[in-house]
Amino acid sequence: MELLLILLLALVIDVLFGEPPRPIHPVIWVGKVTSLVGRIAPARGTGAQLAYGGIMTLLIILAFALPVYFFLSFLHDLSSVAYILLAALLLKTTFALRELRQVALRVKTSLAEDNLEEARGNMSALVSRNTQDLGKPELVSATIESTAENICDSFIAPLFYFLLLGVPGAMAYRVVNTLDAMIGYHGKYEYLGKFAARLDDALNFIPARISALLLVIAAYLCREDGKSAWRIMLRDRAKTESPNAGWTMSAMAGALRTRLEKKGCYVLGDSNSPLSPQLIGSGIKLLDISALLGACSIMGVLFFAFIA
Repeated sequence: MELLLILLLALVIDVLFGEPPRPIHPVIWVGKVTSLVGRIAPARGTGAQLAYGGIMTLLIILAFALPVYFFLSFLHDLSSVAYILLAALLLKTTFALRELRQVALRVKTSLAEDNLEEARGNMSALVSRNTQDLGKPELVSATIESTAENICDSFIAPLFYFLLLGVPGAMAYRVVNTLDAMIGYHGKYEYLGKFAARLDDALNFIPARISALLLVIAAYLCREDGKSAWRIMLRDRAKTESPNAGWTMSAMAGALRTRLEKKGCYVLGDSNSPLSPQLIGSGIKLLDISALLGACSIMGVLFFAFIA
């Protein structure tokens, strides 16, 4: 029952207050520690960078997950009320549903007003790619793609690991996902971040597929094209470089009956509906229903585990 209360309270905190201040946000501190440790990484040598990146990743995971585990264990014996409250606050920092939908809404508003510069600025909170050369349709596509991918990364996956391993598990997942976002890509940090990137792929394997299924169900509930969501998901899921992102993005493309494209990387879905700002609103609605379904499912598992 404590886990159920922690989850409920964390969801309420997210809905009412959103993200905590940056100076005390664990994700910000993960970024600071990663930048600091990354400065002394080997400048050359594939093997050395791979080894350093693997050790660095494991140490940063332990540096954030272990204190959470010991702190909450101590607090649990001291006060149940304080334990539930602090655990909920920590769990909240591992997911960001309100922030995700608010950023997507800001991009939608900017695009509806034809303020492309403002939309590109807002996009920086959603994607790591260069947005300066993107036109209106490309900005709509990138927003919908990021919204779909983050249904898993920013909500379902952290709660999935909370269900399995409690708050420390959710924190460990958030650390890995943050490391992947910072150093898990081609270029300067390719070998340094390869371990983090592969670990992130492994951790997202099940949550991504659950998230895609939730999107298909949400498409039926929202009177979008659920049949197309299922068909396009199965057809286009492997077209992205990531083994996981393609599942949710292709399901979203099918549900909205549109084509999502990152030039030179992938094309998902069919171009039946034009990429208009209104389509972002439909994507946010699918995000909301998918998140609600996911949260209710996890709470249901916790409840039945309690009464069993």
